[in-house]
Amino acid sequence: MCGIAGLVMPRTPQRDAMLRRMSRAIIHRGPDSDGFHEDSHAGLAMRRLAIIDVQHGEQPVYNESRQVVAVFNGEIYNYREIQAHLEARGHVLGSRSDSDVIPHLYEEYGLDFVQHLHGMFAIALWDRTRSRLILARDRFGKKPLYYRHDANGTAFASELKALLADPATDRAPDPVALSHYLTYQYVPAPFCALTSVRKVEPASFLVFEAGTCRASTYWSLDYGHADVPRTSDMPALAEELRDRLLKAVRSRLVSERPLGAFLSGGLDSSAIVAAMSRVSTEQVKTFSIGFDDDSFNELPYARKVAELYGTDHHEMIVRPDVTGILSKIARSFDEPFADSSAIPSYYLAQMAREHVVVALNGDGGDEAFGGYLRYPRFLQTPARDLPPILARSLFRSGRLLRPLAHTSSIASRLVRASVLLAEPRAARRYARFMSYFRPEEKDRLLSDDFADSIAGSDSYDLIDRVWDAHAETDAVNRLLAVDTSTYLPGDLLPKVDITTMASSLEARSPFLDHQLVEWAAALPGELKVRSGTTKWLLKQALEPWLPHELIHRPKMGFGVPLAAWLRGPIRDLAFDTLTDGRARSRGWFRSDAVRQLLTDHMAGSDHSPQIYALLMLELWMRDVVESAPTVVA
Repeated sequence: MCGIAGLVMPRTPQRDAMLRRMSRAIIHRGPDSDGFHEDSHAGLAMRRLAIIDVQHGEQPVYNESRQVVAVFNGEIYNYREIQAHLEARGHVLGSRSDSDVIPHLYEEYGLDFVQHLHGMFAIALWDRTRSRLILARDRFGKKPLYYRHDANGTAFASELKALLADPATDRAPDPVALSHYLTYQYVPAPFCALTSVRKVEPASFLVFEAGTCRASTYWSLDYGHADVPRTSDMPALAEELRDRLLKAVRSRLVSERPLGAFLSGGLDSSAIVAAMSRVSTEQVKTFSIGFDDDSFNELPYARKVAELYGTDHHEMIVRPDVTGILSKIARSFDEPFADSSAIPSYYLAQMAREHVVVALNGDGGDEAFGGYLRYPRFLQTPARDLPPILARSLFRSGRLLRPLAHTSSIASRLVRASVLLAEPRAARRYARFMSYFRPEEKDRLLSDDFADSIAGSDSYDLIDRVWDAHAETDAVNRLLAVDTSTYLPGDLLPKVDITTMASSLEARSPFLDHQLVEWAAALPGELKVRSGTTKWLLKQALEPWLPHELIHRPKMGFGVPLAAWLRGPIRDLAFDTLTDGRARSRGWFRSDAVRQLLTDHMAGSDHSPQIYALLMLELWMRDVVESAPTVVA
């Protein structure tokens, strides 16, 4: 695990000095050592968090002729099999680390080398003979990779802050990217919040050669092609799921440094701890946090799992300095990010790092096996496109009820339902489920100038494309395809990567083993969401491992009391930051609309997700875009 950075441009003393500044900017990703490759056309840098082959596994890594050089962030779980294969074909490896297989695989298979990698990774490979740079990212997008490509050359890095260490990086915000952020609470790849920078998309690689850049996708999921199993097949199917999960966990236990697991008390993290306890030769270390507010506290459930498996359990009640932590989060993420569960994730990573260097988690279980409560709610609405005449009728009904929405909760729910159903396209009805600012809310919020700057862009197009690409599958798998392509790589994975790496902690996600997810994707949706029950098959499979009451208790999620915080400890921060002259001078939002959101929330309405998104956007502008780069000396 490490952070990587690089510059492809003619060598000068200034370029070499800049490469070191970029490396120092991401020292938290790899505090153990650094490494550099510098030649007349390219400079590559890495920061290492030593986990595998601690003594010898330094980077950059080379082929035998040293004409192919690579730096790499992540873990390759099948590296031992690849090593044996390469050595059988005559390659001489420089170490026993997982990184060393990369340049040799490229020698053997060219651009197809990524197909052979099983793991999480962001790779930069420089082919000196061809003057070719390759940037590649893992299948789900666990490891981030930013780049800037212009007339001066190409720069890349694991985090945007490394590119911001270079004064040549234009800091102008991208209005279209910010519009997508307001919709989804994150900036989706390939967009970046800055116009001059982009992100490599998951399951893809970029090739920079002869002044051009071309992108290729090397992997995608196929959904719902298996026959519906008979009821008598269920025990065998549940057993296969357990076996595949055990295999995924076992492969992620390779480490020469202390290893543990996050344990929220939810189904997915509990399943990982149960699997670890079965395959690990050592007592499992587990880490949990909670809040004083019982509605956001899962510690009692985590404690039950820890007691059941006899783990070395550590827990903490978080009483955060909310005002102080928000600026830290804005600086850590580099882009505006409004998932408030980053706050407990940040504290959890800090606590775990006091004891371990690697932590397994339950990320991906919801997307693989159908875990979100929005799935059955959405499936209660028509799953197909509606005739336009019916959609218009529903819209008119909602408009007639709107004056009563403030006086009757029933009328309010009917208005929301009619607005949802008035969207004729099913994909866009689901996009509304995923929205934080919906189109009509953006219309009220955005200034005329901001609206003009994003004319022609539509955030819902991102979901339309995935929805249309999976037209041949069932309704449940279609929803999973959308979330696996958008919400997972845009929100969940950056949240965990950034908060853990800020504490120099590596996070591994067995549910995102791509072979496990491929197997799950081929199963029909009715095995995932059945009669309103989410994760139906996974729950059947976990009955031998976990207490029945834990498996079937209501899903809580990893949330925080954000609505209460915005009426309490961060009330003044939100008002002052969002309504002062500095915020108004940007000209992005209508001042009366922002103030109305704040006022209505203090009066009892819950606008906490929208206010938090605006607050984190403004803090990002102040603490990242408008601040001088902070680089460790």
